[in-house]
Amino acid sequence: MAGFGYQVLGFGSGGEAQIEFDYLIVGGGGGLQTGPACGGGGAGGYRTATGEKTAKGTQLTVTVGSGGTSSAPNRAGQNSSAIGGAFTITSAGGGNAHPLASSGVAGGSGGGGGGAYQFNSGTQSPAGEGGAGNTPSTTPSQGNDGGDGSPSFFTQSNPTGPAGGGGGGAGQGGTTAPDHVGGGGGQGTQSSITGTATYYAGGGGGAGTTRGAAGQGGAGQGAPNSGGTQGQGGIGESGQANTGGGAGGSGDGTQSGGSGVVILRIASTDYTGTTTGSPTVTTDGDYKVVKFTGSGSIEM
Repeated sequence: MAGFGYQVLGFGSGGEAQIEFDYLIVGGGGGLQTGPACGGGGAGGYRTATGEKTAKGTQLTVTVGSGGTSSAPNRAGQNSSAIGGAFTITSAGGGNAHPLASSGVAGGSGGGGGGAYQFNSGTQSPAGEGGAGNTPSTTPSQGNDGGDGSPSFFTQSNPTGPAGGGGGGAGQGGTTAPDHVGGGGGQGTQSSITGTATYYAGGGGGAGTTRGAAGQGGAGQGAPNSGGTQGQGGIGESGQANTGGGAGGSGDGTQSGGSGVVILRIASTDYTGTTTGSPTVTTDGDYKVVKFTGSGSIEM
């Protein structure tokens, strides 16, 4: 069924019937620790393939990861997966972002780093680095690195100078923030597995005087005016549900990454209709598209 073409029923080495299907599995987008010059959350891991096979009758257990929040210990996005028989695919949750002088966290795509900071004592801490993407490593890669925070130091006299780096996306890394401007979130990747071309797994924009743009694919835009004499700032946007988009960097608020999604495309003649968890099932030509927005299972 490569390229969403016609299904061919095959047989395994032991003679068992094989079901061929396509899949898209996206982890939950990363959240963040709110604060000035905060980076954007990394996108959830993005994994897809056509022409996958499993033994007929295999039950796949599906887990859809939630998006990371702005509260410890749940800031990182959660993994999404489909597991059963010899088929095991997990997409990692997105790495969360941090504010001033703190680095983003690794994940499916990495979170953005916070801008540089100067303490009242005069001690300076450099900008945080973006978190590593494609963690754990998969082939093809499930995501990209977050961007670094801006180099200008946050001080009482320059409260809006620094900005956060953009979160990494499935299609590209987050950008490093220039002074005052939040880094743009990395673009997500487009899939037509449902029959409609849709972007998933965009990185969140970093916070800055000029807010960082959200990466296409359900991510949140960064907050404006990330500084302030009390270290507060505007409110960034949350990632959209069931896209794996990262949260936008925020000086204050309760942002979260977008939850993940698991989508399977199966020839209508092979679809058993035996599921749990109430997935949405649609028809696209000769195929059934089974979309899990919450955890459940399916008999193949």
